[in-house]
Amino acid sequence: MLKNIWNFRLNKLVPVLKCNKLHLSVRSVSSDESSKNTQNRQNRSLPPLMDFPELVWPTVFKSMRNWILVNFIIRPYIDKEFNMPDFVFGAKQALQAVSTKLSDGDTSGISEWVSKECVNELAKSLRSMSVAQRHEIRVIKEDIYFSFPYQVGIIFDESSSSNDTTQKRWVEITMIFHALRGLHDMQERGETPPINLGVMPEYRDKISICNYRFIKEFTKGNESDWTINIVNHFKPNDLLEE
Repeated sequence: MLKNIWNFRLNKLVPVLKCNKLHLSVRSVSSDESSKNTQNRQNRSLPPLMDFPELVWPTVFKSMRNWILVNFIIRPYIDKEFNMPDFVFGAKQALQAVSTKLSDGDTSGISEWVSKECVNELAKSLRSMSVAQRHEIRVIKEDIYFSFPYQVGIIFDESSSSNDTTQKRWVEITMIFHALRGLHDMQERGETPPINLGVMPEYRDKISICNYRFIKEFTKGNESDWTINIVNHFKPNDLLEE
């Protein structure tokens, strides 16, 4: 739970529009292609932490839909104090806290912020990583140069009570972060990285992309803190080489 990282005040829930959870669409592949993809991912300089599609850039459609959900459903009906810039700020702090623990090989230290299922998968992945690979996981928030909500989802449990005040509901937000290792130190020295740093060999090895998915229950009487249920770090360089 991210109670110590950021504290959004919960508000009284009112009837809200019906909305299905937004799902990522994943292309179906043959067993041979799937096996090849799995092998390629394991051979990367930074193996995947979780089996989750690598998300790199925003899309116009999802960005528009996110804006509609935040401004016309979440803020009016679920949490009047919700503010996306504040959420992103808190998400960066969560990324730093979780990635630091993972880099140290400490999965027990993230159980307060990360779901149990996620922790179990992360622990399994870390056991197969070298110390150098774990070092690549660590991200400080000052090294993040680009971040955005990729997808906002509102989830209803249709099997729960049809009463709008007791029906189970969650908000789920998938965040993407682009980080350049050493960016903060560069800025402290007065240096500014070029706009096209992603295609420059001297910077490419230092770039990492992180996908974190946050979820929070807003059921009346059972509200929770924000919890992370997806954690993934990968190198753009690895994607280019596959």
